[in-house]
Amino acid sequence: MFVDYAKIHLKAGDGGDGCVSFLREKYVPRGGPNGGDGGRGGHIYLVADPNLVTLLDFKHRSSFKTRRGQHGMGKNCTGKDAEDLRIPVPLGTTVSDESGEVLADLTVPGQEFLAARGGRGGRGNQHFATPTNKAPRKFEYGEAGEERTLILELKVIADVGLIGLPNAGKSSLLAALTAATPKIAPYPFTTVHPNLGVMELPNEGRCTLADIPGLIEGAHRGAGLGDRFLRHIERTRLLVHLVAPSDTEPRIAPDALTEAFRLVNEELRQYSAGIASRPQIVCLTKCDLLTPEERKAGLRALQGAGTNPLAISAATGEGLERLREAIHLALHALPAQP
Repeated sequence: MFVDYAKIHLKAGDGGDGCVSFLREKYVPRGGPNGGDGGRGGHIYLVADPNLVTLLDFKHRSSFKTRRGQHGMGKNCTGKDAEDLRIPVPLGTTVSDESGEVLADLTVPGQEFLAARGGRGGRGNQHFATPTNKAPRKFEYGEAGEERTLILELKVIADVGLIGLPNAGKSSLLAALTAATPKIAPYPFTTVHPNLGVMELPNEGRCTLADIPGLIEGAHRGAGLGDRFLRHIERTRLLVHLVAPSDTEPRIAPDALTEAFRLVNEELRQYSAGIASRPQIVCLTKCDLLTPEERKAGLRALQGAGTNPLAISAATGEGLERLREAIHLALHALPAQP
């Protein structure tokens, strides 16, 4: 089960209390203060783990806490710090507080974020001795560990995002270009979560493709969970925009094709100007269903919208090598990722 949103509650450990103690040894009946400090409470870290692909685990457990530090002891012995807790999260996880402020973006394997800080241990009475008070009974309690609620959102990491209206053939294309096996069926919203696949490039390199669920009008406001879907292409460098012919006759209606193309781009613009400005490769899909005249009419319509479309068919493989080469050239022309 793919889960890309979770709310968790964290409680770091309190610090141990300082100790009140005095030196008591043979021939030293009234020794000075020797109360040790308390140990630190356990921290809680979030750690980016490349082996995870979903936040599902947080649906089963959403509350985490660590132990308090050990109390200080006599003979100037400091209490032991409590053990820290490291919680693995998938690569691409953003961490926000309840106000929406982004606190961390975990995109590098092993990257850590201190999500809740353990309390500092209190000082023992040895720290409070003065020339006028050589036997203090003063000490400090340990500080309280940090307690907070955090929002985790997963944004998949991919080079290329496949976008389009529902049932535009994105999952079929992903399966044709990669070894991915997404669910494919002839009805809208077959895909309900992002699918990833790795495609071989002509120069023996590789790139990652993300197939996101189809977008509908109002997606940027959350219609059809569109805002949840759109965040999964925030990290992509290139978009492949699929525009499909109608499932009913006439299959090619130029106005309908250009409107489908415009609608998806408008949703991208409303959601994020950065995503809307990404380079796009536009494809007229399902060309195996079209006559030569219909194909020409569809390509002309998309050209009229200011694009240079490719004609492809995931079912027959037509145009896929040309698309693969276009993706390779487009990625090569983009600045290298930091």
